[in-house]
Amino acid sequence: MKNSIDFWKEKSYSLSLKQKVGQLFMPAAFINDSEEEITRLEALIKNACIGGICFFHSRESAATNYEGKKEIPYNADSFQTLRKLVTRYQKAAKIPLLIAIDAEWGLAMRIENTHQYPYALTLGALQGETDLIYKVGQHIGADCRAAGIHWNFAPVADINSNPDNPVIGYRSFGSNRSKVSKNALAFSRGMQQQGILSCAKHFPGHGDTATDSHLGLPVISKSRSELREHELAPFSELIQDGVDAVMIGHLAVPALTGDNITPATLSDRLIKGTLRQEMGFEGVVVSDALNMHAVSKHYPEKGELEFQAFSAGIDVFCFSEHPEEGINKISDRGPREDIEAAFRRIWELKSRCYWDPGTVHPILSDCKPLNLEIAQKCLTAYQGETTSQAFPDAEWMGVQIGAVEDNLFFKRIMQKKGLQQITIDWEKAPSMDQIRSGDRYLLAIFPPSVKPTNRFGCSEATLALINGLLQSEKVTLYLFGNPYFLNLLQPDPDNTIIIAYQNFGVFQEVAADHFLGKCPAPGQLPIQLK
Repeated sequence: MKNSIDFWKEKSYSLSLKQKVGQLFMPAAFINDSEEEITRLEALIKNACIGGICFFHSRESAATNYEGKKEIPYNADSFQTLRKLVTRYQKAAKIPLLIAIDAEWGLAMRIENTHQYPYALTLGALQGETDLIYKVGQHIGADCRAAGIHWNFAPVADINSNPDNPVIGYRSFGSNRSKVSKNALAFSRGMQQQGILSCAKHFPGHGDTATDSHLGLPVISKSRSELREHELAPFSELIQDGVDAVMIGHLAVPALTGDNITPATLSDRLIKGTLRQEMGFEGVVVSDALNMHAVSKHYPEKGELEFQAFSAGIDVFCFSEHPEEGINKISDRGPREDIEAAFRRIWELKSRCYWDPGTVHPILSDCKPLNLEIAQKCLTAYQGETTSQAFPDAEWMGVQIGAVEDNLFFKRIMQKKGLQQITIDWEKAPSMDQIRSGDRYLLAIFPPSVKPTNRFGCSEATLALINGLLQSEKVTLYLFGNPYFLNLLQPDPDNTIIIAYQNFGVFQEVAADHFLGKCPAPGQLPIQLK
């Protein structure tokens, strides 16, 4: 495949209007799909001149975003399956496809047995360490390239200011505008250094909502000046820095859209006005997934949602469920000059990023050294003494709350310090008098969910047990999960609370070393708790 400006210029002259419109469509491709569905997508790519595809793990996992009822298949060879499908779909395409994926914390977001890097919220706890976030972007970019992917829909530029946010939360770098901007910039630059396209999402900012846009339409009722000062700031900096694309979120922002019922995705006032004219963005504008209920349930006529999104200023229709009908409607009803402008933007993006598949080496990066360094520098002392003197030799009772594949935290501690240890699951908890007493309690908490819904998956009984210990005993607590979980706790001021953020093995080992007095806790909480 030629990789030159001349090649793309020559190809563009030969495309019909419908083929140019087809280049704006990015339907979903599923790594774990049936042969029948794979063949159907191949035919669509070939016959409709589809411009790109966005990979998801499976139909069940994509539907789980808003249904949560279907069993998700497990495929230990998903990475190799993905690479084979990329090759297969590219062969079906008349024009090279733009391959995209959501890999905010690495390919592991969509693919089993691939490397996972820390969530953005964990990275937000790093102090003055944007070079590490740049390296995360580099590593994830390298893994995307190894898979044959050109475009990672990241970074998340949302400022998470709502503790009950069910869809952003841990995906945000935090609640501080300046730090979110700096970290998102570093992440974007790291990916771009590897030749991977970046995408700032979810414009104009999805962080201050308690509604999941997979289910309904969130409304951000802030003034224009408040939005400029807060939500829009990271996007503005990313735009000035040359981010490749901006993804529009499915949320209503009356100060920018004019009412509380029009999603940003369908608002020309927001896209053509705020984003393009006022903020000066000239690159590609991509929709959030068009299967999400915030928009899809309002457009039962096939292709009408895609046409309305195009009319609002969207260039790329991610997860379009009705591409053929959408192509027909846009070709028939869309102004020719608007079609040509959108086509030029996506064509220019392709010509910049497309590399010869023969240069791709399917070798994933080594995540452990970088994750270890991040674990050491993000560990956060939230409450109480943090020096080794805070953990004296005493009769400790170790309490692990929640399952984890390999509890390296207690294993590492027990090599140096004797203590008894029990494990409690989240569904049911023993009574307080069933827990053997010690001078002090060491709690290691592994919440079952990273999302705040239903108390992060914690039963009322187990939560009551935790709070009972915190209020009546001398407790040192290590949290291996979303720091918003601490909003459920009622600690005594004398308790010590350390946030480790992730349950990865290296994060557990670093936390154990901190307990043993071998390392500090230099991180800072990136959000505000209630």
